[in-house]
Amino acid sequence: MLLKDGRIDHALNMSKKVVGCFSYTWRRRSELSEAQKELKLPEHKLKTEFPTRWRSKQAMIARVLEQQSAISCVLSMDKKVRHLVPTWQDIEVLEAVNNSLSPLAEFTDALSGEQYVSVSYVKPVLHLFNNTIFEEKEGETELSKCIKRKILDYLNKKYDDPQTEEVLDMASVVDPRFKDRVEAVKIHLRTEMASIYTFMKPQPSVTVCEEADDQNTPALKKTK
Repeated sequence: MLLKDGRIDHALNMSKKVVGCFSYTWRRRSELSEAQKELKLPEHKLKTEFPTRWRSKQAMIARVLEQQSAISCVLSMDKKVRHLVPTWQDIEVLEAVNNSLSPLAEFTDALSGEQYVSVSYVKPVLHLFNNTIFEEKEGETELSKCIKRKILDYLNKKYDDPQTEEVLDMASVVDPRFKDRVEAVKIHLRTEMASIYTFMKPQPSVTVCEEADDQNTPALKKTK
């Protein structure tokens, strides 16, 4: 949804076909390994995208970019797949996508941690995205700026609900690593706790018999 663009679709389809070329042929994998050694590149395997995992899309793109020289070297020697050699336009698009999705990958990794309460990370990370990471930089391509705007718009709308924001604020304030808006959230927490206590506080009960006795008991006469 975030990456609906003809240029991006073309570059991603090309990347998937490239990965497929090396996945199904042992000979090409061997040639890729030799090219990696010759070009002094990391001897990493190409990564496959899983449609249900967006994180795998970014991992596939990053690996194609890392190995683009070795990939081009191997594919250019085989006329059957020479047309799959990434063009400079494809590389430019893939770099724009990768630069935009990489921070999201780190965001996902942080929120999926099992050793801490991840919900407390949401507001601080969103603040970081809006004010630093996805800030438009001089020299960026228009495509890169467009992707960043779409990502920010999506994330901000996803958490743009007053009740959701209150929960996220309270989660962050009880995490000692985040100190922003501490006093305001503390006041809100005290108010919430006071209202909950008032609501749940047991009220004194009066039985029917006691009410009847109060109504039927005659007033005491004054003694002279």
